[in-house]
Amino acid sequence: MSLNLRAVSLRHANAVEALRAIDLQIDSGEQVAIIGPSGAGKSSLLNLLATALTPSSGELQVLGAHPWQLANRQRQRLRTRIGLIHQAPPLPPRQRVVTAVLAGKLGQWGLAKSLLNWLHPLDIPGARRELARLDLADKLFAQCQQLSGGQLQRVGIARVLYQAPELLLADEPVSAMDPVLADHTLAVLCQHAQAQRITLVASLHAVELALAHFPRIIGLRDGQVLFDRRAQDVDQAQLDALYANEHLHAPATSAVSLSVQTARC
Repeated sequence: MSLNLRAVSLRHANAVEALRAIDLQIDSGEQVAIIGPSGAGKSSLLNLLATALTPSSGELQVLGAHPWQLANRQRQRLRTRIGLIHQAPPLPPRQRVVTAVLAGKLGQWGLAKSLLNWLHPLDIPGARRELARLDLADKLFAQCQQLSGGQLQRVGIARVLYQAPELLLADEPVSAMDPVLADHTLAVLCQHAQAQRITLVASLHAVELALAHFPRIIGLRDGQVLFDRRAQDVDQAQLDALYANEHLHAPATSAVSLSVQTARC
């Protein structure tokens, strides 16, 4: 089992309770989408799974380990097996794209190799290969500040693909992309996860994309799991309950077709 949460809660320093008594199991190789309104706790859950946050209570198991029972060095080794795609990738503006992609391996390389890579990219073909999958090979030597928001998101995805993690977490990875590009990018992520038999968990605002690409859907609201179902079993009533009183989301959810036949992961 890749992920196991038992009665996990998360309270931030400002006393806001982001997650409340979450029970969740995700097996190795599963592809799961997390949907829900803004403030539901989706990003908090992903950061918890990435071991970037510590649970306030409950039991968390990631890739067969209890992260917060490990020594610091062991926990760092565990983190090299986890890839987190950020909604806004933390890419220095003047950093070249090739360097940004190859940074995916910094956690696995020693200090000397990492410094050498900063001075001279060590695996240009590898970076180009991952960028090509996302239609960005022509930006290999561009600076990050020259890219659009959607292009930066794809560079962040290429970096995590180059990392080759066992657990791939994606926090709104296509929010800055147009619908066609978002659909293509999610297909690349899902195909990669399936081919490599790795676990993929993604949070998405676009319900139709979640239903089209992911076999399992988790609806999160107010820090709690409202439903956890196969995509084909999610109905409009459940979506209406998930986004109840979320007027900004109402048009998007009401337009969702529950008969989407796009091939899933």
